[in-house]
Amino acid sequence: MAFELPDLPYAYDALAPYMSAETLEFHHDKHHLAYVNNGNNLLKGTEWEGKSLEEVVKGSFGKNQGLFNNAGQHYNHLHFWNWMKPNGGGNKLPEKLASAIESDLGGYDKFREAFINAGVTQFGSGWSWLAVKDGKLEVMKTANGESPLVHGATPILGCDVWEHSYYIDYRNRRPDYLAAWVDHLINWEYVEEQFEKAS
Repeated sequence: MAFELPDLPYAYDALAPYMSAETLEFHHDKHHLAYVNNGNNLLKGTEWEGKSLEEVVKGSFGKNQGLFNNAGQHYNHLHFWNWMKPNGGGNKLPEKLASAIESDLGGYDKFREAFINAGVTQFGSGWSWLAVKDGKLEVMKTANGESPLVHGATPILGCDVWEHSYYIDYRNRRPDYLAAWVDHLINWEYVEEQFEKAS
């Protein structure tokens, strides 16, 4: 199944001032498009051609690094655009998700601190995650294009901490980017949808 670049679910300037139109144009139109194009080229003639994206990601992990890098990043970004929305973020969680965060992670404030810390301490490129593993919520971090999907878990929220995700707006201030992202951009309804599917 060929990879396709989705349209953004909002205008380029909809997430400003926390994520600028310039960042979204570069991130979506150039970086994500490159993962799609490279992934499609690397998929040709492999055993995963015609498989679902999740099957490609899981199957190529540890076996075909080039394909995995691009398929993994395509998977991550398909969700990343939907994990954000204008006027999102903060402690405005749907009830079922809020309850799970309370019981599994000790509440919203502890989740926020752990999620931001995971992104800040991820050395180099990578992602900060909230995932479901063995029926419980867990904060994780991964390098490069990896996700909880290849570590026995299901991602329900992820923040891209590659420099191209924040450098135009925040320069080297990754902690400021992560705090703004959590406080102002998270689309909790989409997180809840992913949580329902994973539960």
